[in-house]
Order: sequence, then C-alpha cells, then structure tokens
Amino acid sequence: MLLTAGKPYPLGASVDELGVNFALFSAHATAVTLCLFDASGEHEIARYPMQQKSQQIWHLHLATPDKALVYGYRVDGPFAPHSGHRFNANKLLLDPYAKRWVGQFIEHQSHYGYSVDHPLEDLSFDDTDNATYMPKCQVVDTSVLAPIKPVVKMADSPSIAANDLNGHIIYEMHVKGFTQQCTDIDRAKRGTYLGLAEPKVLDYLIALGVTCVELLPVHGFISEAFLQDKALSNYWGYNSLSFFVPHRQYTSDTLSAPNEISQFRTMVNSLHQAGIEVLLDVVYNHTAEGNRLGPTLCFKGIDNLSYYRLHPSDKRFYINDTGCGNTLNINHPRVLQLVMDSLRYWVEVMGVDGFRFDLASCLGREAHGFDKGAGFFDAIVQDPVLSRVKLIAEPWDIGPGGYQLGGYPQGWSEWNDRFRDTVRRFWRGDFGMLPELARRLHGSSDLFEHADRDADSTVNFITSHDGFSLHDIVRYSQRHNDLNGEQSRDGHQENYSHNYGEEGESDNAALNALRQRQVRNMLTTLLLSQGVPMLLAGDENGHSLKGNNNAYCQDNSINWRDWSDTAEQKNLLGFVQQLITIRKRFSALYTRQFIHQQASSHGAGLSWFCRNGEPMSKVLWSDAHTRSLSLVLTGGSASDPAQQQALLLMLNADEQALAFTMPHIEGFESWQCLLHTQSMDAEGWQVEPTVQSELPLPVAVSSAANNSCPSYQLKDRSLMLFSAQLKGSTP
Repeated sequence: MLLTAGKPYPLGASVDELGVNFALFSAHATAVTLCLFDASGEHEIARYPMQQKSQQIWHLHLATPDKALVYGYRVDGPFAPHSGHRFNANKLLLDPYAKRWVGQFIEHQSHYGYSVDHPLEDLSFDDTDNATYMPKCQVVDTSVLAPIKPVVKMADSPSIAANDLNGHIIYEMHVKGFTQQCTDIDRAKRGTYLGLAEPKVLDYLIALGVTCVELLPVHGFISEAFLQDKALSNYWGYNSLSFFVPHRQYTSDTLSAPNEISQFRTMVNSLHQAGIEVLLDVVYNHTAEGNRLGPTLCFKGIDNLSYYRLHPSDKRFYINDTGCGNTLNINHPRVLQLVMDSLRYWVEVMGVDGFRFDLASCLGREAHGFDKGAGFFDAIVQDPVLSRVKLIAEPWDIGPGGYQLGGYPQGWSEWNDRFRDTVRRFWRGDFGMLPELARRLHGSSDLFEHADRDADSTVNFITSHDGFSLHDIVRYSQRHNDLNGEQSRDGHQENYSHNYGEEGESDNAALNALRQRQVRNMLTTLLLSQGVPMLLAGDENGHSLKGNNNAYCQDNSINWRDWSDTAEQKNLLGFVQQLITIRKRFSALYTRQFIHQQASSHGAGLSWFCRNGEPMSKVLWSDAHTRSLSLVLTGGSASDPAQQQALLLMLNADEQALAFTMPHIEGFESWQCLLHTQSMDAEGWQVEPTVQSELPLPVAVSSAANNSCPSYQLKDRSLMLFSAQLKGSTP
C-alpha cells in the first residue's frame, strides 16, 4: 500500500477515492501505530507507524482498493499513573470513531494495563498482548448509504415540530427485550433491530398510540467483569465503549452477511413509516473502562489524561460522578468534539430523531459546578443539526450539586422524578400530597416555567427501566433483587410502593381488584397531566419484574416482554389505548404554554375543586388528611381548536368510598363519562377516533334538591373522567 501523510480531519477512518484516511487524537502519546487485520479480525497482517501529527492529531493515508479495512491502534507513551498516563503499546485499542466492530469482546486478564495479581495493583505494568480477545474496527463508507425516510404523520397525531415534544407520547423500550419472546415473528429476528421492524410489532405500536420509542442504549457496550464472574451480563447497556457502533448482539443473522448498520437503519425507516419517531438513550458520562483497576480498551490507552476527569491531587484516581468508576472529560475540546460528532452521526446517518442523555448533569459540570451555560449546552444550541432534534436530560448524577431538575437550558426536556414520586405517594394514600399532586398535574410549572421554558420541559413518568414495573409497584413493598447476586443491597431503597397487605402475587380477588384499580389510577394520572408522558414498555399489559427494582443484569424472561393475551392483559391494554386516544383528542393536555387561566368556555383553562363541587380553598389545600380532588380542564379540540371542550377528573385516593359532586362550569353541558377505574368488567376499551365511549357507570347518581349538579359515589382509591361540549355545539 502507498502511505502518505493524510489529513487530521475528519477524525476516525474516512474513505476517499484513493483509499482510507486515518486520524486519531492523542495529546500525550509518543508513538501511534496502525495495525491492520484480515477480514475475520483474527490475524494481524501489517503495522504502519503514524508519523504525521497536526494539532495533537496523528494521521496517515493508505492508498488501497479495499475500503473495508479491519484495524486497531497501539499507542505508546509514558506509563505514569500518578501523572494520569496509562500508555501501554502491548494493548490493541479501539478507534473512538469506529463505526463497526469485527469479532467479539472476550474478558481476559491481558486487557488490563497492569498485572492483575500484583501487590502494587495498577502501579505495575503488564506486557501481554490482548489482540486475540479484542474486537477490531472496520472501515465503513457511509457516503453510499441512502437517506433515512422522514416520519409519516398519522391521522390522529397533532402537528409537531422536529425538536418539539409537545403532543408526543414516549414509549421506553429495550431492543432485545421487546421482541425476544414474540412468537409471531421469525425466531432469527426476535430480540433484534429487525424484530422491531416487523409488521406485528409496528401494528402493535400503532394500535397502542405511542408516537416515540425511546430505546435503551444501543451504542457498542460490553459487560463488566464482575457480572461475567457471576454468569450475568449488562442487559440494560449502560456501559458504552464505542459511541458510533450499533450494538452487534441486536443484529439478526438471517442474512449471509449481517450488518448492524443497515439493520438499524431498516428499523428506523420502518418506525418512521409507521409514524413513530426514534429516540436513543445515550451514555456520554462514562465508559466501560471503569476506574484505575479497569481494563485498557480504548480511551484509557489513547490518552487517559485527556479523556477522563482525574483527581487533581493524584491523577492515578478517577473522579467518579457517575458511580461507574470514571467520568468522561467532556470539558476537553477533543472529547466534546467526539460527543458532538457521535450525536450528529446518529442523526444524519442512522436517522434518529433525538436523544435522552443518561446522567446528564455530568455533561453540564464545569470546574465551578453544574452550569446551564456549560460548553456542551452551548455547542448543542448553535449546532445546525443537533439544535433541531429532541433533547431529554436525566437531570442528575451522584457528583456535587448533581441533582438539577428544572435547571437545564431552553430547548431541553427533563425526566421528572418528582412527578413519579408524587403520583406513587398520592395513590398509595400518603397524607399531605394534594398541593404537590396539583403542581405535577399542572406540568410542574413550579420547576420549569422560569426562563421562558415550555410545558414540554417535563417528561412525566411513573416507571422506567430503573426500578419497579407498574405491576410490581402495587405488589411489593420491598425490593427482591436476590438474582443480582448482591443480597438485595442494590437498587433503590425507597420505591413509594405498597403491597396492600400481602407481598408479591396473590390469589385474593379483592386484593387483586384493588391493585388493578391502582394501576389504572396511576396510568390515568400520567396520561392526563400536562407535559410529556412516558410509558415503560410492558406496563400496558401488566409485565412483572418479580419484585426486582434493579434488573440491569437480567437478560432473561424477567426483562423480556410477555406477549401472552390473558383477559386481564387485554383489558389493561385497552384501557391504555383509551387513555392515549383521549389525550390526543384534547389539545389542552399538550399545550406549549402553561395554563394559568380559570376553566371557562373561552380558551385553555384549569380549575381545582373539592369533592363537594366547590373551588378549593387555602384551608382545603393545607388539610394534610384530604386525599380527594377534582379538576376541570378546558380548551380546544385537537381536530377543531375553535370547538371548546372540557374534561373533569375526579380523584379519590382515600381508603373509603366518597361522594363527589360535579362542579358547575358555565357554558358546558351534557357531561359524559369517558372512563373510570372502578372496575374492568367492560370487554376492551378501544374506541373509534370519532366516537365517544359509552361506558356504563357502576355508581349511584343523585341530585340534591338544592343542587342541580349530580353526585357520584367513587369507590375507595378510584377515579372518574368526564367530558363536555359547549352548549349548542355538535358532540
């Protein structure tokens, strides 16, 4: 091959008409060697020293007709852990910009830059070669890939801007777990990107009514050694090693030459054609290399001092704001460039529509602490590509000042754990929750309305991958994580859950009816709150994690979605479909602006009432023992904004039945019950888009002589939802 100096940009391996250009950043290396392998990645065939260096970027061009070269790097330099340097040229390293892996990662002692059994631990030096056990990088020519198809707008979906979450319903799911047990699709496609592109799956998502899927991490990741020692694996995937590589284990082998890039793009295209956008859960806060005792696989061996945040007093040790051993140094311009280039790649080449950033406070932490004007946020807002996609923060980490709910800049939405905890506690029956519940129903304006932020700043959820499933919240008061091998010491201690008298599953019919009622109560509260609702995949059909609230390492039926169709599952699924249909019809539930006007026949409004139909007073708001509330929301129809509608939600979290009087709202009449949670006797809950449901009311209805408004008897821990049209308008 003809070797020339090449160019320092773009970073990574890039194809041109003559061959391949390689560019690797390392500020402190003394030598960089490009290692080529055969197509299988098993045999090294050549080594080329990269002798050109420009602005700390080592570069080389190979003139070759083979544009799919398989390669890795060896990087030499000082091995001085106390100074932050861990160079070891005996270790084959992955390119941080690799687009594809060849071969699999195999855990082995040779991956460690130090002698694992040495008494000096990471201060020792290991000279064994790890290439046999490492995946290799493969050059990918992305210029030949066709553009991803745009999202097709469904008839029942509101018009939504590209970077706007208003009107969306997010569905958090795991690529493997969602289809692994779906017997209606080919076995080879189960648990893969192509599995999510199957008509059976797409039809299910369309019928459910969700508009975004949020995929748990799909960046190339590996399982930690301590999990493999226990015959477990990192199922969730929050252990990224390559920020451009689609995880290979989610690839179907139905093709003669499986290609995770094309299969991922097929999945995105198929979801887009079904009217569903794709969000990725991304992990740029740490990497799979762990702490000082972790392996040397990529960044640690290329330039440890640049890529990671290290303790200033002794750079042998890593700052661990993530709880995963290390923290990526996104304050370094080349590391920030890596993250930005990765994000743009997933948008422009892989076709995704936005991101959820794991432990995002790490990305906004400057030397003085978290700053919503941090360099990362500034880079995003000025970027012509990334400023136009959906951005969701998990607004916390374990570092100093890490909890930043409500502290992110304009254009960002945030996972709202205050919503999660409040809804769980209210329906559990905790006292003194009414004011907090009202704030969460109102879109958490107390947290997000400052600095001109919109109502879609809050992503409301009751469950996520991390914690109990909705089914388990009402069945377990304690975590049951024994299968994780940590004596159930892992996972959250406080889940705001309740077993209602019996831990786990039960044959008690009355107890099960209460539990089912509570599930429906929480789902209704989620879908009828202002903000952006997020459902955890499986909650709509009663999926159980068997009481495990930290199932990150369980790659088995505990996490895999159950596709059976029991009567109970069908009823719950139909109930969720009904809720989503209602939400889409009533535009006041997803307005961009927070609502501060009183409910009326003139535009969006919101009013609060006690159960006797009178407006809430300061005395009632401060009564810690009151666990009932009514609210009325008015606004335009999604199909006709000029046509005013009203929703009335009655909530009874008390342990006894209570009578509720309907409040009087001037101008509205013909109140109809859209749904209630008191029973599941109705066969299914699906409704046509233009037809209101006509569910029988299993309650007593009365009108007092001095009050024309009817009263309803609500069972303990239940709710009812009514709608009304303006007088004289067409239903």
